Amino acid sequence: MDLASVPKLADLNVESRRVLMRVDFNVPLADGAIRDDTRIRAALPTIEHILGRGGRLVLMSHLGRPKGRPVPEYGLEPVAVRLAELLGVGEVHLTDSCVGDGARRVSLDLRDGQVALLENLRFHPGETANDEHFSRGLAALADVYVNDAFGAAHRAHASTVGVAAFLREKAAGLLLEKEVAAIGRLLGEVERPYVAVLGGAKVSDKIGIIENLLRRVDVLVIGGAMANTFIAAAGGEVGGSLVERDKLPLARDLTARAEGQGVRLLLPVDAVVAAAVDSEETATVDARAVPDGRSAFDIGPESARLFGEVISRAGTVLWNGPMGVFERERFAAGTLAMAGAIAASAAFSVVGGGDSVAAVRQSGKERGFDHVSTGGGASLEMLEGKVLPGIAALAS
Repeated sequence: MDLASVPKLADLNVESRRVLMRVDFNVPLADGAIRDDTRIRAALPTIEHILGRGGRLVLMSHLGRPKGRPVPEYGLEPVAVRLAELLGVGEVHLTDSCVGDGARRVSLDLRDGQVALLENLRFHPGETANDEHFSRGLAALADVYVNDAFGAAHRAHASTVGVAAFLREKAAGLLLEKEVAAIGRLLGEVERPYVAVLGGAKVSDKIGIIENLLRRVDVLVIGGAMANTFIAAAGGEVGGSLVERDKLPLARDLTARAEGQGVRLLLPVDAVVAAAVDSEETATVDARAVPDGRSAFDIGPESARLFGEVISRAGTVLWNGPMGVFERERFAAGTLAMAGAIAASAAFSVVGGGDSVAAVRQSGKERGFDHVSTGGGASLEMLEGKVLPGIAALAS
């Protein structure tokens, strides 16, 4: 998927016009305070472009999963306050509802260079249902439409698909362009060796991406709990580690297909194990001989060294998914080692997926990556070769 047929922001006339812009402000909150404003900052280039050209900006986003009804803790007031701080403006007008007379009055009252934020889209059931009436209500707030929410582009919702049918003039935002260009590069001609590092809990979550990448990569590194399924499929003993027993035949098939296509498939050779994730006592053992009563919660140091050597020689690296339960300090070493190895390499590097992005930030190595994606599910689906409905809607 590329943006060749999608209108560009630079070609959109926004002066003195109301611009309805989908952003991804689904930020983590704790006690009503924003813990990480990365997604807000990522949208600033597009926001500032529109405001700097005299646009009257109406932003819309979801936050959390309120399931179609107002839930106070998912209100966007903290986001409006933080956005005003980042923009250096006195106020970002927050509407009481995302549609209706109140929202329409706010949008009509905007002047050139002003910005409003609609209350949480998912307070209304019409958002996730891509309801036509709700889509028309959103479209009535503006003259043109911009989608800059890559993190929601894989969802066929009212704000990403439905509204685009009712606003003739539309364009991709700068963040959306950047995301598609970086991830699209991984699906085209790349510098080799091309190394994909995949982790996380379940093989079932990554079937599509593995199958698509097997035709493209030179080395496939598999860590995290999903590696246990591959190790067990090859006859290894994994103790009490998480294994998808129903996916053992698939793991064997994928292993055989990798060999048949000349793809080097690397699995952990050692693992950090414990009786439970909360246990203080840990040990490093052969990843293929985990004792009964113990489970693997991280790759071991030899695996990290082996994976790091491969990464150091790569021309292109994709990373999606942690190597272990990195939220616990005693099981974070493998994941942090991957962040360090990729950041230190000369390869074109992309990291996607919420957990691995969080690990990169935890490592302090974010600047060492060429692209840190803001969209977990969207980046996965794009890497699987799927067409993202939010992007397709801009081209129609």
